[in-house]
Amino acid sequence: MADPNKRLDSNVPGNFYVDATCINCDTCRQLAPLSFEEIGDYSAVSCQPDGEEQVRHAYQALLACPVGSIGTEHGDKSRLQAAMASFPLHLENGVSYCGFNSEKSFGANSFFIEHSDGNWLIDSPRYLKHLIEVFEKRGGIAHIFLTHKDDVADADKYAAHFGAERIIHRADADAVSIAERIVDGEETLQVGSEFQIIPVPGHTAGSMALLYRERFLFTGDHLWWDPHTKSLEAPTRRIWRKWTLLDSIRKLLDYHFEWVLAGHGDRVHLSSAEIRVQLLALVERREKSRVLR
Repeated sequence: MADPNKRLDSNVPGNFYVDATCINCDTCRQLAPLSFEEIGDYSAVSCQPDGEEQVRHAYQALLACPVGSIGTEHGDKSRLQAAMASFPLHLENGVSYCGFNSEKSFGANSFFIEHSDGNWLIDSPRYLKHLIEVFEKRGGIAHIFLTHKDDVADADKYAAHFGAERIIHRADADAVSIAERIVDGEETLQVGSEFQIIPVPGHTAGSMALLYRERFLFTGDHLWWDPHTKSLEAPTRRIWRKWTLLDSIRKLLDYHFEWVLAGHGDRVHLSSAEIRVQLLALVERREKSRVLR
């Protein structure tokens, strides 16, 4: 729980606040961008939520925070319970954002897909009773897709509870004790009729993306939306191989998708044509950077 004695001075006065345990992972800024901003080395409340919708988003951010650094001076139990019930947060066509980000993955986002041939968990949230019960009501989890070794979090616990198959690339497989499916090489792997596993080495040697229905691309830490620049972005540091990463970004130009659902960084929904324009612009920026170096 957040500690009012550690309340950051950068918070504006009012009910919601962030304390000094914040790891600046961006979770709260994604869920409640009108209330939370990055100020210095932390997130902080830049504007107290106004109106029912903003308050709901602020409570969602409070619950999703991986380190419990968001607090209230005067909590509202009914609103907190409503925010709890909203997770997993449905996005479109049975695809949901899980919430309850894990400190083990530095607050990475995770996602849930309801599918008639078996549900998928993409990366892992915290192992919580609320999520377990929701997943059970929706048919359990058949597959746990791990985009890379950094965002495994509590995947083993979910796999044990649901008897799920864990999927990870061999180059990152040291992060999972015994994965049921190991992906090798860099060729795209078709799973059923609606899923494609796309190896995208760069951030890590075993980074992968998952493409669902040629609409939803789950990217881990390979690609995300920056709401400030309004552009697709990719890592510039903590990279296994920089130019391999660029090749992996180019690789995505061969695919059609409309959603980018990232582990770190914002998600975005655009037309497939707009996504392609954004990808081309990102490749151009990285190629120009390569020439200048």
